[in-house]
Amino acid sequence: MDLRWHPSPNFTVRPEGERPELVVIHFTAMESCAAALERLCDPVAEVSSHYLIGHDGTVWHMVEEEMRAWHAGVSTWAGRARVNHRSIGIELDNRGTHPFAEPQMAVLEQLLADILQRWGIPPEGVVGHSDIAPERKQDPGPRFDWQRLARQGLSVWPQAVGQGDPYAFRADLRRIGYPDDAPDAVLQAFRDRFRPGATGPVDATDAAIARDLAERFGVDRDTASA
Repeated sequence: MDLRWHPSPNFTVRPEGERPELVVIHFTAMESCAAALERLCDPVAEVSSHYLIGHDGTVWHMVEEEMRAWHAGVSTWAGRARVNHRSIGIELDNRGTHPFAEPQMAVLEQLLADILQRWGIPPEGVVGHSDIAPERKQDPGPRFDWQRLARQGLSVWPQAVGQGDPYAFRADLRRIGYPDDAPDAVLQAFRDRFRPGATGPVDATDAAIARDLAERFGVDRDTASA
C-alpha cells in the first residue's frame, strides 16, 4: 500500500469515552484528487477525513485515527447524532459519475481490513455518507460496489429472497441504524446501496432485504444509545 502522511489541521480530540465504532465511506465529488487533498487540508474549509484514496490506489493519511476528523457533518446512525465523534472517514477520489477504479477498491479493502481489526469494528459498522445523512448526501452512490466489500467480510449484504411486508420496512430500517425522519431520502439511500436503480414506492423486495439485514445485524436502538 502506497501510504503517504499528509496532515490536515482540521481535527479535534474525540470527546471523552468516544472511540471509532463506524467507518464512513465518501466520494470526493471534485475534479481531481489533488483538489480534494487541498480542500481537506485547508483550515478555511473546515472539512477533513482520516484518509483519501486516489483512483490509482495512492492513500493519503491526513488525520490520526485516534482523533476526530470533520467528515460526517450533521449525521445520525442507530439513534445517535454527531457521527464524527465515533467514526473514521475514508474519502474516495470519484465524482459519482463512473465506477470506482480497481486499484482504488483493492487498496480500500486492505485499509478497511486493517481498521476493522485495529478497532474491533464489525462489518455492519461500515456505512456510506448517504446512510448517515440521507437528506444531504448521496455518496458513495449507486456505483459503489458494496457487495464486493461484503464478500471480504468488510461490510454487509442481504441474503434475502422472496417477499417481505412493506409495512414493516421503516421499523426494520430503524433497527439497522437508519434515521427515522425523511422517509423518501432514507429509501433512496437504502436502494442506492442495496438495490441500485430501483424506483417507486417501498415494495416487498425492499421489505425482504430490510428484514434480513435487521434480523442479522440490527440492534435495539435504546440499548445502543444507553
